[in-house]
Amino acid sequence: MKRKIKIGVLVSGSGTNMDAIISACAEEKINGEVIFVGSDNPAAKGLEKAAQKKIPTFVVDYAEIIRNFKTDPENHFFPDDFDFEDIKIKQSLLSNETDAQKVSTFIETRAIAEAAFLEQMKPYPFDLLVLAGFMRNLTPYFIDRVNTASGKPKIMNIHPALLPAFPGVDGYGDTFRYGCKVGGCTVHFIDYGEDSGPIIGQRCFPIEATDTIDDVKQKGLALEYQLYPQCIQLFAQNRLTVVKMTYTDNHGKISQRNVVKIAQIDQ
Repeated sequence: MKRKIKIGVLVSGSGTNMDAIISACAEEKINGEVIFVGSDNPAAKGLEKAAQKKIPTFVVDYAEIIRNFKTDPENHFFPDDFDFEDIKIKQSLLSNETDAQKVSTFIETRAIAEAAFLEQMKPYPFDLLVLAGFMRNLTPYFIDRVNTASGKPKIMNIHPALLPAFPGVDGYGDTFRYGCKVGGCTVHFIDYGEDSGPIIGQRCFPIEATDTIDDVKQKGLALEYQLYPQCIQLFAQNRLTVVKMTYTDNHGKISQRNVVKIAQIDQ
């Protein structure tokens, strides 16, 4: 058997997807092992669960960093390789219409927090970083320092909607309120936007007329716990590659998009 991949996990809350991933590793549904769990939230229940399983944990308190920055913006140290303009140009989380001060604060506080995360991760070299209910957007500063091989991104996320529909923090709620007859979840690689990275896998479920928002969430979570480990196992099997595809629409407009290609299992 090929060596197990080393998996890092970031959580913000209870870590139920983290639980599913750890269980899938123990049951050998994923050829891998979780080697650390990090969080932006000191009170995240996922940290307690990981510690109980003897998995190393650490916290970078985003809320405290942002609060201190706003209180005393001059008394902060940015990482030596921080390039504000490079991050500003690459990111697509904030639009050109966003207030300049808001953009500046967002990029600068995230760089401080992300540099701290990268430092905490140094003792644990990992093959894949999975976001399991991590409620912070990652900027190009962090992404570029994790994704170092072309076509082989290393940051994976699960989203509670059938992307590209309903990006953002409340995918199941948005799906339900829109009146959709089908809901679902999506696993994708992270890119510079919000829930806009190349899709690895999706699962869907019917939404009945009698379903409540809680019913929708429960149906979606049940599929998440199946789909995420399956996509991580594809990564462990080295079957995922991101390629740039070129498309021409009916009006002759040419566009490009990164797409995940899934290789067949080696015989």
